Amino acid sequence: MQMYAYIRVSTREQNEERQVIAMRDFGIAERNMVIEKQSGKDFERPLYRKLIKKLKPEDTLVVKSIDRLGRNYEEILEQWRHITKDIQANIVVLDMPLLDTRNGRDLTGTLIADIVLQLLSYIAQTEREFIRQRQREGIEAARARGVRFGRAAIAKPSNYPDVCLRWENGELSGREASRQLGVSHNTFRAWMKNKNSILSTNPKLTI
Repeated sequence: MQMYAYIRVSTREQNEERQVIAMRDFGIAERNMVIEKQSGKDFERPLYRKLIKKLKPEDTLVVKSIDRLGRNYEEILEQWRHITKDIQANIVVLDMPLLDTRNGRDLTGTLIADIVLQLLSYIAQTEREFIRQRQREGIEAARARGVRFGRAAIAKPSNYPDVCLRWENGELSGREASRQLGVSHNTFRAWMKNKNSILSTNPKLTI
């Protein structure tokens, strides 16, 4: 029987040391620690998949928190079922002592672990959805205040009015106008589209 630790941090800038120390304190040998730096969004985890294939019945997989197993409620439950039922290995979640399948292999112990797991998985996913919702609301509020996101708008050069007029009079092609303004053809077309849109609603304006 072997005991393995799976450690994941979401970005290469994050430090995995806190999880490593927790695993070391739990008694896991360094050679049995699998460390992966991978975004939870993409969740392509080759080292995790390799570790799961390596697990044998009665082996133990240790994680610091429940969200190391999956990126959402359904995936966490699926990974838990696959490890404990299909492989018949154990799982220990350090942040939640009740989630330790080494203890209570009887029906009551299994039932308690399953209930706690489903509750924690649901809470973890709900919290992530709340964070995304707050981010969306913050962006919308900022936009309402006039904050602009994305790349900064390209400033129009001083010869813009003259080139624009000559293009409108048919003296210049769109590509030649773009060249004289020093911008891409797509940028010039976007400027003309925006100009025409503004003038259609404000015919007295001059752009």
